[in-house]
Amino acid sequence: MDNFIVSARKYRPDTFQSVVGQGSITQTLKNAIKSNHLAQAYLFCGPRGVGKTTCARIFAKTINCKNITSDFEACNQCESCQSFNQSRSYNIHELDAASNNSVEDIRNLIDQVRIPPQVGKYSVYIIDEVHMLSQSAFNAFLKTLEEPPSHAIFILATTEKHKIIPTILSRCQIFDFNRIKVNDMVEFLEKIARKENVECEIEALNIIAQKADGAMRDALSIFDQVVSFAENEITYKKVIENLNVLDYEYYFNLIDSFINNDVSKVLLVFNEILEKGFDSHQFINGLSSHIRDILVCKDKNTIQLLEVSDSIKDKYLAQSQKCERNILYEMLEITNKCDVGYKISNNKRLHVELALIKLANITAIKKKVDVAVSGSTPDTKKETDKQLAKSNNAEYKEPEKELTNKVKEVKTKLSIKEALNKPNIQIPQADPDNNIQHENNESNDFSEDELHNKWKEFAESVKLNELRLANTLTSSIPKLSENYNIEFTVSNEFQKEAVLNKKNEILAFLKKELKNFLINLTVQVIETEQKQKLYTQEDKFKHLAEKNTTLNTLKQKFNLDFE
Repeated sequence: MDNFIVSARKYRPDTFQSVVGQGSITQTLKNAIKSNHLAQAYLFCGPRGVGKTTCARIFAKTINCKNITSDFEACNQCESCQSFNQSRSYNIHELDAASNNSVEDIRNLIDQVRIPPQVGKYSVYIIDEVHMLSQSAFNAFLKTLEEPPSHAIFILATTEKHKIIPTILSRCQIFDFNRIKVNDMVEFLEKIARKENVECEIEALNIIAQKADGAMRDALSIFDQVVSFAENEITYKKVIENLNVLDYEYYFNLIDSFINNDVSKVLLVFNEILEKGFDSHQFINGLSSHIRDILVCKDKNTIQLLEVSDSIKDKYLAQSQKCERNILYEMLEITNKCDVGYKISNNKRLHVELALIKLANITAIKKKVDVAVSGSTPDTKKETDKQLAKSNNAEYKEPEKELTNKVKEVKTKLSIKEALNKPNIQIPQADPDNNIQHENNESNDFSEDELHNKWKEFAESVKLNELRLANTLTSSIPKLSENYNIEFTVSNEFQKEAVLNKKNEILAFLKKELKNFLINLTVQVIETEQKQKLYTQEDKFKHLAEKNTTLNTLKQKFNLDFE
């Protein structure tokens, strides 16, 4: 039986064209070879598994190739290429700075740099994880890096560019490698699967690519693992089972439950997720990502940000039609707060459950406020408008008829300029209380306890978006006086203005809920006496002496003073 070779080694790119997801970098390197503009030192930086060392090796092989192709790729046929492919090349030297980071190691490297290549034109020195070099090693390396022999080229690779000292950076051409996109990974994995005669579903490869988090080496390692588990038949269910990834369906079902305000189902689904062994913190982060993906589907310009297969994308698009954009914003805010407070919470399960309960009540609160404030529900709007018209001692008019009458009225009215020029014409003054509902003797009675309950209910409905107003409304208890007048007291003018700005909405809510259209609201400021702050020792003594006069006698008798 042949020895197994892991996919990360077996399918490691050996030409610029076969490198995945780094097109701009490979093209720049090929152009440098074409124009013979080779730098003395290069710095390849980026996250793990994105092709830094691979590109360094391909570059080193290509510049020493004796028969470079018309596309400026290595021929893989000449002696230099063959020796490189068989790992016996004396032109390319690799050094791991993680384990060779001392001054002595760099001095040995400097001595080696002086020796010209035996085969080929250049000696290439690839130093991996260069940020691990000590400060003294960096200093020893500086002179050689600045003025190396003409045959020497240095390629430094690192995952932590910020740890490289500026004097090294200034001597290198810097190439920033990107994380590899999910679609590029899926395409590459699909090619490997065909070569290995492995049957696979696109959704399964998509999960592998997402799990790899932009690193192709990680994706290939996961691919090998899943192939062993799935026995050459990679399916979506087998992948999520092997990788312990939460199924998309859980998130789709949760969003539907949020929309339907089904708190019980939400809690049962979360319990099922925990019983399957999933971490609640990862779950809440996954839920945030799911809501974000729904949000990007709301706009055709941002759908391209969705990194999922076409079949899953269709589900996101369908669910995005059920969710309002503002609701999604509020959901993201709740999940983000849950994520931030998760680590400091003592009861983590309850912490997540409270967030889920809030999510399941967002649409319910919105519907209730909409109905109470604007009567926007189709079934209740007409009836509410009739009641409001009746409370104003006015006749209810159909919207279409009212609009027609207004147009006619505008045509017959004089302009303000004309009215000002004619002294005999009086301009009607606006009624400051026009938005306040007038009295109607047919309204129902209600108790003060009922008023308090509905008052708290309105304060709770605005708490999510207007916390200060909610706190103001609950800072004191409204009192019911004669003729259904509600008296509410606040402590300053700012609070009074905040309540008055919401006066119409408060009245509309209370009138509908209490079924009484005679209700009115007055807001008064009752300033509380501020206690004098005691700063000095003398002030504190005087304050205490006013309550106990013997303190003055004690102070005089013992000739006490303040320090």
